[in-house]
Amino acid sequence: VGLWISMLGQEGSGQGFYKLVNEFSDIINMVLEKAIIPLLPLFIFGNFANMAYSGSVFAILQIFVKIFVCIIALHLIYLVVLFLIAGTYSKRNPFTALKKAIPGYLTAVGTQASAASIPVNVECNKKIGVSKQIREFVIPLCATCHMPGSMITLTACVFTLLHMYQMPHSYGLMIKFIGILGIAMVAAPGAPGGAVMSALPFLPVVGIPSDGPLASILISLYLTQDSFGTAANVAGDNAISMIVYYKHIVKKPIPVEED
Repeated sequence: VGLWISMLGQEGSGQGFYKLVNEFSDIINMVLEKAIIPLLPLFIFGNFANMAYSGSVFAILQIFVKIFVCIIALHLIYLVVLFLIAGTYSKRNPFTALKKAIPGYLTAVGTQASAASIPVNVECNKKIGVSKQIREFVIPLCATCHMPGSMITLTACVFTLLHMYQMPHSYGLMIKFIGILGIAMVAAPGAPGGAVMSALPFLPVVGIPSDGPLASILISLYLTQDSFGTAANVAGDNAISMIVYYKHIVKKPIPVEED
């Protein structure tokens, strides 16, 4: 629906529906900002207090400190590989482009929200050399459907929980879960905790009840490092826009300065 509304808007029609959808988006953002996000710290505190009461908090945290280091390393590896692919394809220096995407990365670390990082990320994309038409379409679109950092975090956290509690965690099961997440993340809102909340209905695929204690642990642990997953999502959007822009101009090198 969003794609078609955008196309109608470019043709000068469908303005009423476009305004309606934008206003509905403002309502959702207000609910997240005023009600959901302020309560997240209380939710996390409650879950950790419950784990402390049961005596399992230190055992869980000792394991997850290690997995968090692995998750951040995977984020960085993913970004380097993605920018190498985008730079090779678009005939640009991938490390220069990655350096120009750092302000968007840092903004996402601070805000924990892809949507809140859009203005800064669009400016980063402009400095990379992507045209206004492409960057103002690709960056907002990717903020809601390009969430590899969140998927890396979710997959790693779920695998760790399954391994800790000696539940089935075969490669076939995890690949199936990753495939489902690839579809589910398209519906994830670009707000703190949006990815893990969108993944909850699909946790039973790997044997974790959506309303059980393991799901609560997963939510708490995911939210404690959501900043870095969001930052990987946001920074990677720039590489995607480079590829789209290069393809759009029929495989001509991206100019250093915008036309």
